[in-house]
Order: sequence, then structure tokens, then C-alpha cells
Amino acid sequence: MTGVWFRRRIGVFVPLAVFVALAVLFFVRLAGPAPGNLPSALAGKQIPDFSLPPLDGLMQDGVQVPALSASSLKGRISIVNIWASWCGPCREEHPFLVTLSKNTQINLVGINYKDDPENARRFLGTFGNPFSAVGRDSAGRTAIDWGVYGVPETFIVAADGTILYRHVGPLTAEAIAGPIQNAIEKAVALR
Repeated sequence: MTGVWFRRRIGVFVPLAVFVALAVLFFVRLAGPAPGNLPSALAGKQIPDFSLPPLDGLMQDGVQVPALSASSLKGRISIVNIWASWCGPCREEHPFLVTLSKNTQINLVGINYKDDPENARRFLGTFGNPFSAVGRDSAGRTAIDWGVYGVPETFIVAADGTILYRHVGPLTAEAIAGPIQNAIEKAVALR
């Protein structure tokens, strides 16, 4: 009789213990850093070596928009935006990228992440092309090398190729006026 009683009690407490353990795990994860504050393993380090093909057929002033590589980022302060046409937050941040592209202190470039080239061209045709160069990362390998969690993500890169800042998620007016501008000013000071 005591064996049956013991099994019934265990049958009640095991699911309760599992529930409590999961609740604690979820709470700890929710109390962790906000997505925009995720640390970058590459902050303060050189950009990864990469070479991406151009987004074929993407024209600006009658000329093919160039491809993107690590060497093309050296010598100028660059903002590298990783985006995709299928990404809703990328649409939200696009007007901010168009505004940033008017800043003559920076070179705004894009990495098109796991996207259909036709959709990417249509996206830029509809919303405007703020990028001086666009590399096509169809397999997502380059984004992995940059430590990208998802799109959009934006990196501020000094003229010597050092990553100064990483922004996770869509750009906002607050982010541009705050940490993005601070990182640009830091990059200018390093020249």
C-alpha cells in the first residue's frame, strides 16, 4: 500500500518540479540582456575576411552597384547593414538608412542576407537604395562570420577595419542620435 501511495505522490511532484524548473529558466532568460544590447564578440576586433558577389542587376546612375568585400571597407568609416527584403523590421528601418546615406562622413553598405535577388532589387527599387555597395550573402555564411543573430543588424566600422559598434534590430531615431552617432564620432577621432 505504501508503494502505491509513494508512486502517486511522485507522479504529482515530478511534473510540478519540471514546471518550476522551466518557469525559473524562462524568467532568467527574460531578465537577460535586451536584444539590442547583445554583446558582440567582434567589438574592438577587425572585420572578418569576406568577399561577396554583387546583387546582379542593381543599378545606380546607370552603373551596376559594386560588390562588397572586407578590403572595400578599409580606408573609410563604414556602416554595414545586414538586411533582407522578407524582413519586416528591415522595412521599418529603411527610411533611417536613406537618411544616413546622406552623411558624407560614412560609407553605407549592405549585406543582403539569404534573399532572392529579384525580391531584393524590387525592395530597393521601391524604398530607395541607400547603399554604395551591396554584397549578396545567399548562404548566410558571411553573416555567421560577423556573429549575426538575425536581420537587421548594423555595424559601425572604423577606417582601419575595426568594428566599433553593433546594433541588433531595426535602427531608430534614438539609436542613430545616440550610440550610432557616438560610434561615428569615435571613428572620426581615430582617423
